[in-house]
Amino acid sequence: MKKYKTVFTALLAAGVLTLLAGIGILDTPDYTVSDALYQRRSASDGQIVLVGIDDRAIDSLGPYGQWNRDIIALVLDALNESEECRPAAIGIDVLYAGESYEDLDEWLAESAGRYGNVVTACAAQFGTAMAETGDGNYYLDDFSILAFEEPYDALRDVTTQGHINAMLDADGILRHHLLRYTTPDGRDMPSMALALAQMYYDYWDLGPVRLPPVDGHNFWYVPFCGTPGDFDESISVADLINGDIPADYFAGKVVFIGPYTVGLQDNYVTSIDHAQQMFGVEYQANAVQALLWGQYKREAGNGVQLAVLFAVLLLCMWGFWKRKVLASTILWAVLCGGWTVLCLAAYRAGLVLHVLWVPVGATVLYAVCLAVNYIRAAAERRQVTNTFKRYVAPEIVNELLKEGTEALELGGKLTTIAVLFVDVRGFTTMSEMLEPPQVVAILNRYLTLIADCILKNGGTLDKFVGDAAMAFWGAPLPQDDYIMKACQAAADMVSGSETLSKELMEQFGRTVSFGIGVHVGEAVVGNIGSPQRMDYTAIGDTVNTSARLEANAPGSTIYISRAVADALEGRIRTTSLGDTIKLKGKKDGFEILTLDEIIK
Repeated sequence: MKKYKTVFTALLAAGVLTLLAGIGILDTPDYTVSDALYQRRSASDGQIVLVGIDDRAIDSLGPYGQWNRDIIALVLDALNESEECRPAAIGIDVLYAGESYEDLDEWLAESAGRYGNVVTACAAQFGTAMAETGDGNYYLDDFSILAFEEPYDALRDVTTQGHINAMLDADGILRHHLLRYTTPDGRDMPSMALALAQMYYDYWDLGPVRLPPVDGHNFWYVPFCGTPGDFDESISVADLINGDIPADYFAGKVVFIGPYTVGLQDNYVTSIDHAQQMFGVEYQANAVQALLWGQYKREAGNGVQLAVLFAVLLLCMWGFWKRKVLASTILWAVLCGGWTVLCLAAYRAGLVLHVLWVPVGATVLYAVCLAVNYIRAAAERRQVTNTFKRYVAPEIVNELLKEGTEALELGGKLTTIAVLFVDVRGFTTMSEMLEPPQVVAILNRYLTLIADCILKNGGTLDKFVGDAAMAFWGAPLPQDDYIMKACQAAADMVSGSETLSKELMEQFGRTVSFGIGVHVGEAVVGNIGSPQRMDYTAIGDTVNTSARLEANAPGSTIYISRAVADALEGRIRTTSLGDTIKLKGKKDGFEILTLDEIIK
């Protein structure tokens, strides 16, 4: 039953943490850590050039809001000076919807259509709307196009269109790119980046662009190669209009024309740099570069990753549950570090994994298991303490705590111990003559004296049996001079009983004394009984012999065996009684001695 409970606990803990990851609790921190680990700067191939509508252009040409379309027409004329020096593709990252001045509109259209190498911007507004299924039913589509804007007719007819929608992730970071979508009138609309990449491939006769893997809404993960400013060559619209840059510099390249100043509010926080915003044309340049290279990253499905997470968390439960702190810590460090290395290796191989799922799950289980293990250890310490504190000296209890619950398991071990039995002589006769409350009071005082003498001398109080008691030394832990400690406890009992006897004589007119027996030898010591009820005790011939010595000892007398006397030779004074007293179960020749004095 205990085993099944542990398995259920492991399954429950792994399941709850997996569920929390699945519902997105870790998404924001996971994206942040993943961006820091995955996104790295790398040199572009130099085939993408940005022409900025920047502060220098605004200072030279006036406020951007007052620009007419002839300015961009002039830029296109400068770029498309001749067939020999024309760019492979030009992207205008500005939406020219609606007509303005007819002659200027025609000029821009003429400049843009000269070589068929211009991609103009369009954009859709997405939201939630009712959509119709093929069988005539309706459903709520949260990725529906509510509005769509494109260039004015003359410009649209002579250029290729590409959308410039930049869609932020839920955490407000731009890390994906919308490859294409279907316009309300049924047209397939590629992104400006895809249209430019394909136009570049066509210019150099490289065939079709290899498309990246996309999700259900046609988003793909952008492996940024440049941070904000990396694509910037400080080329301004004003430079082209003034003729400061030779047209052949742009020959065969991809050229972006777009806002490059904060005031035009076309900037985003991207996954490669959370601290500095990137201009829209830079984001487009990163997307084009990734499309040109074709080295894409596929985001592993959440279902597979959740299954892996669940399995790893089960491994964590096995590794952390009831383990020592050092072993758990090593496993935790290996799992977290190993998973991070695996994620990095997978990314380089083209697979994007959630970096934080496993380390966070493992860390939570590590902390919880450490806490549970600590609480359980404390409970075990209390259990050990409660079991032994009534029987043994405090210093022995402290040593037993180091062994934990092993000290509480059924079974025993053969060890050499000194065993003491003590009995109150004359108590039965006295109890017949006094009231029960008086009997209990007297007995408690004698038993308290016995217990104090045993514990004071480091003994284990095994049990009280009526007005008798048993104790032993040398177990549960080895003790120095344990035989002397047993004899000292016996001597203290006799000495203490003399003082107590005087008090009882004055109070009740009755007195009693102790008969004590001490023997040393091998015995089986341990928890004897059943799992429901056990006693920590000693059994064997040594115990029986000590009991026989006590049974024959007169009041205020301590009987010891020859084994005890020999062990303490020179340290005690004894009187041998020879084998004049026959002990039950013992052959003739068993020598008994009285302990007369302990030599200090």
